[in-house]
Amino acid sequence: MGRAEERRARQRGGRRSAPKSRPPRPTAPATHSGSAATAQDTAPGPAGTATAPTGGRAAARRDARKGAAKGAKAERGRIRRLFTWKKMLGTFLGLCLLVIGAFVVLYMTTPIPAGNAAAQLQSNVYKYSDGTLLARDGDVNRENVDLSQVPKDVQHTFVAAENKTFYDDSGVDFKGTTRGLLNTVLGRGAQGGSTITQQYVKNYYLTQEQTVTRKLKELVISLKLDREKSKDYILAGYINTSYYGRGAYGIQAASQAYYGVDADKLTVPQGAYLAALLQAPSQYDVSTASETGKKLVTQRWNYVLDNMVEEDWLDASDRAGMKFPEIKEPKAAPGQEGQVGYLVKAANSELEKQLVAQGVAESREEAEAMVNAGGWNITLTIDKKKQKALQASVKEQLTGKLDPKERKVDADVQAGAASVDPKTGAVVAMYGGVDYTKHYINNATRTDYQPASTFKPVILAAALDQGAVTQDDEKITADTVYDGTSKRPVVGSDIGFAPENEDDVDYGPVPLQTAMNKSVNSVFAQLGVDVGMDKVLKTAAALGMDTQDLKAVPAQTLGTMGASPLQMAGVYATLDNHGRKVTPTLIKAVENSAHAVKPADPIGGQVISREAADSVTSVLTGVVDDGTAQGSVRDNPRRNGQKVAGKTGTSDDNKSAWFTAYTPDLVTSVGLFGESAKPPHPQVTLTGATGEIPGKGRINGGGFPARIWADYTFGVSKKVSKFDLDTDQGAAVRKPAPPSPSKSPSETPSEEPTTKEPTKEPTKSEKPSESPTTEKPTDEPTTEEPTTEPPTTTAPPTEEEPENPLEPQRDQQAAPRN
Repeated sequence: MGRAEERRARQRGGRRSAPKSRPPRPTAPATHSGSAATAQDTAPGPAGTATAPTGGRAAARRDARKGAAKGAKAERGRIRRLFTWKKMLGTFLGLCLLVIGAFVVLYMTTPIPAGNAAAQLQSNVYKYSDGTLLARDGDVNRENVDLSQVPKDVQHTFVAAENKTFYDDSGVDFKGTTRGLLNTVLGRGAQGGSTITQQYVKNYYLTQEQTVTRKLKELVISLKLDREKSKDYILAGYINTSYYGRGAYGIQAASQAYYGVDADKLTVPQGAYLAALLQAPSQYDVSTASETGKKLVTQRWNYVLDNMVEEDWLDASDRAGMKFPEIKEPKAAPGQEGQVGYLVKAANSELEKQLVAQGVAESREEAEAMVNAGGWNITLTIDKKKQKALQASVKEQLTGKLDPKERKVDADVQAGAASVDPKTGAVVAMYGGVDYTKHYINNATRTDYQPASTFKPVILAAALDQGAVTQDDEKITADTVYDGTSKRPVVGSDIGFAPENEDDVDYGPVPLQTAMNKSVNSVFAQLGVDVGMDKVLKTAAALGMDTQDLKAVPAQTLGTMGASPLQMAGVYATLDNHGRKVTPTLIKAVENSAHAVKPADPIGGQVISREAADSVTSVLTGVVDDGTAQGSVRDNPRRNGQKVAGKTGTSDDNKSAWFTAYTPDLVTSVGLFGESAKPPHPQVTLTGATGEIPGKGRINGGGFPARIWADYTFGVSKKVSKFDLDTDQGAAVRKPAPPSPSKSPSETPSEEPTTKEPTKEPTKSEKPSESPTTEKPTDEPTTEEPTTEPPTTTAPPTEEEPENPLEPQRDQQAAPRN
């Protein structure tokens, strides 16, 4: 067989033919009929000897394997013929030519449009829940300036912040754009990387929508603009059209809003701050930012200046001497007086979060620009009547009593409140401050003050939900007895902690119910350790608190983290809603012709068990009926039998005072905050405000905050309702008296609340107990109304006890409050 024939045979999948020179295989001669099978299955070897059998099952298996191998070789041959490197290369080059051709066509057919940013800025309309008008905005604060009016060094701050290669690039970051296109197609969200040119094109010529078409147009127009216009033209357009917060568009408006000077008077540190603002205008405004926001904008400011040094635009020695610039106090836009500005700003903030969460905007900065571009019709959840009632209650119970001319401390008092429907999550009323034009920060949403003892129910919720046990392996319930000795060191913690009770009172052995009623710090510090502080913080996050970056240490049991009235209203609303998560929402409906966005769903899943949530609610009724809120709430003549669960709180140095409570149908959190009236507005004490509290004048949660709560809640409640609780714990169930208190040191007699005979008051105060409502000394037990706990014969000083002129002044060192 020749080579050509062998090749053809291989292609057919057959065996290679034997060479002609090879002699044919001899066959065995026929034998006796009885050996016919053997003669067929054997063949003589080279020397005429017999070989192994060649037929039967073994032969069949060999033939099958050979057939399969032939089929596989044939299939591989077909694949190799189909996917040759020449064909693959040709296909790739063809696709490249197709894409290039399509891009050329797109480039040729896409003109640079006329600027439309100013035309797109429309009014936003805000309405109450009933559809009546709340506010309308739309006046644009913008004044363009020539780039020559902006100092060169200040121009460089924007380039250093956003696009260091601006002066040398083609106007497009192809890598970042490709990444953005892929993420848009795959629905993965936002990715940065746009150049100054691209950002200017998006802001001025296009919209903020997240589509492939918009991104391709942005790419083409940026390339064209970079070829047809100078870098100075593009930079001027960028800094004149960008949004800087405070309603300011453009560098001139921003210069006036933040520094009260024109753009030509800006310094490098000031310019670096304005450049840093562009990343997140609202969050980075240091006058209203959270601690995290202040930290981030400071880092961004340093980043800008360091980049300028790196690019030789700033001398290193000059950079070393630069300090963060002082920022001018913000001013509200016209028409935002009273509570209107607080409500509008809070609604805008919630809308921006939803734009990002639903993928309509790539970043919070972009979302903010969308909202400020206007065209939104927003219906809030605010109930007009409840809003008016809350404002009236704050004025009648607190602000109407403040007189800064008479007492300087009165100028430092700030009030905030949020009221939520626990069944729908709707924010029905909000009090942000005395006036948005006078106090820019919304006290209802600020998170820079400690919630103090209003955090204690969260600890109890964690204990009940987790099935926690004491150090003695006893399951924790509302009747579990703890040692309420003041400054008692916690047991079982690697970190030493021995908190002082309010007024250093020793309570001796007390059940958790009584400890909650009297807000005993030492008990809840030990309870937190027994549960595990990591589990406590996990429960707090599940209920709606921001616990990110918090350390799981025993000190957190005193509520030393930051929280807002709106946040705490959400936490208590989740308890009121039997453990189903309630995230307060301010937006009922929203419409915009260019963007589709849905209001957030405020009701989530079960985050703690119903039994745990209902047990906490039951316990919290004891705080009202037999604890620190008796005077303002329990004995309020407008209560009319309404069931109430709640908790008071007073922070270190009396810098904040809280009352967060709920009926079955309404949750409201009221906070008072000591904020200096003088810049930079540090936290200060509330003590002495109004001049109505005798003695030291300490403002407690059971005082003004509880009075505001009661006046508002009992005023808007249309019906008396009862809690539907699935629990056998707490104040809603009558329990036997706890064990007799153990002996206290001789110099400090025990103040066990359940003792049958009157005992001596604690030696720390040496004074008779006072009722928070009457503010008159009394030696009689509080028995005006039956309680579910055994009646007390002598009430120890509690968190909410008004200050007595007979009480000696303590030293000025801060002590843990309740």
